[in-house]
Amino acid sequence: MGVEIDQVQALVAIVRGGGVTRAAAALHVSQPAVSRRLHLLEQELGAPLFERLRKGVILTEAGRAFLPHAEALLASMRDGAEAVRALEGADRGAITLALVGTLASTALTARLQAFRDGCPHVQLRLRTALSAEVSGLVRRGDATLGLRYGADEGGELVSATLHEEPRLVVCSPRHRLARARPARAVTPAMLKGEPWIGFPTRPDGAEEAYASLPHCLATCGLGGAEIIGIDSLTAQKRMVEAGFGLALLPESSVGEELRTGTLRRLDVPAMRVTIPVVLIHRRRAYLSAATRRLMALLAAKPSRKERT
Repeated sequence: MGVEIDQVQALVAIVRGGGVTRAAAALHVSQPAVSRRLHLLEQELGAPLFERLRKGVILTEAGRAFLPHAEALLASMRDGAEAVRALEGADRGAITLALVGTLASTALTARLQAFRDGCPHVQLRLRTALSAEVSGLVRRGDATLGLRYGADEGGELVSATLHEEPRLVVCSPRHRLARARPARAVTPAMLKGEPWIGFPTRPDGAEEAYASLPHCLATCGLGGAEIIGIDSLTAQKRMVEAGFGLALLPESSVGEELRTGTLRRLDVPAMRVTIPVVLIHRRRAYLSAATRRLMALLAAKPSRKERT
């Protein structure tokens, strides 16, 4: 008989919904229909794909092995549909861009607006996530393109570095070093005892643009510095403005505050670090003309206006 596409859809829907009930709602079918599709799929594969628990279901080893292939199949089906629609010759449909939230700078939003103006019939959807999650969304076909920090080493994705994002040490304008005249380079020894504002350490160890703050401090001899964990970039900036500590933040995320003077940059040569900003897509994905146009806009060198 073979594996049927609706059986694969049922499996993926159960995983994403956390159970048969939500899967049925997502697929607009009855719960017994979803259960039957799953049963037929398990029969075809010769192994149970879920372990039934009181509070839901979890994937078995066989389920975990099959899931990436199931997601790739559904993504490929969507690619095929996009390729057929492209034969009409008009830029239509939808493009989903997944990105790390700290990359949503004024320069990026201006480029996205330019894309929308140039492709008014294409729906541009945005999703924010951590770098590893951005890769997952693209790999599963839930996002067409992804903007993340650092290249993805998985073979299923194509990574292209757009630029190196500098990270800056910032402080309150009332900080003792911000008031020093004349402005001078700051040594690590001058930062002894200073608290820092950063993202909380993730239990899964996922790396992000800001995740190397402890490593950077340790490299500078400041490994014992206090780090106050704040899980919002906006909240971090407000905390620094209020004088609760220093922060090491992406340059694109603090441009407005530096221009208005609510934050000040400290020149710390020992902490001049950059991290690559990378555009990713699935290796075998169908890339429409509109998608390639968006990729070109994202990859273009910054204009003089964007650099100021």
